[in-house]
Amino acid sequence: MDFTIRPIGAAEHGILGELTAQAYLREGLLDHGEQDPYLPRLRDVASRAAVAEVLVAVDGDSAEAGESAEAGETLLGGVTYVPEPGRMSDLARDGEAEIRMLAVAPEARRRGVGEALTRACLDRARAAGRTAVVLSSQARMHAAHRIYERLGFQRDPRRDWTPDDKLDLLLVAYRLEL
Repeated sequence: MDFTIRPIGAAEHGILGELTAQAYLREGLLDHGEQDPYLPRLRDVASRAAVAEVLVAVDGDSAEAGESAEAGETLLGGVTYVPEPGRMSDLARDGEAEIRMLAVAPEARRRGVGEALTRACLDRARAAGRTAVVLSSQARMHAAHRIYERLGFQRDPRRDWTPDDKLDLLLVAYRLEL
């Protein structure tokens, strides 16, 4: 692996926010483009980091926790790990952790970054004694679904849902029993 997974540094919030926003925009995952009501949430990494753990993948195997991508590293992607039900969770129930807002830079795709970020969340959930990890995804996020299914996640259609502000968007649920 030619990259490292570590907790995000405060100086990287804006970088990851824009990377995440651009990933969703480029893939056509926001129906209203730059005016989509979800876009500010994707960009607001600081709010996520205040209530959950945000992890990043950075290039190079010498990256240390706390170093900034501004110090010569390149941010390749990120994910929000929600250790239990709360403000950042959409699906998690008692005993479950949740994965949110996984994004990988276009130039870093097909390098295993998304899978490594997902595995880091699973490792944290196991270490915390969680019984399962859940996530929701747009039906058209096929590359992400392949990662989840390869890692053992199974579709949980009973938990599929639609956001209040996007009644035309069905989010499909996945669950991995730990």
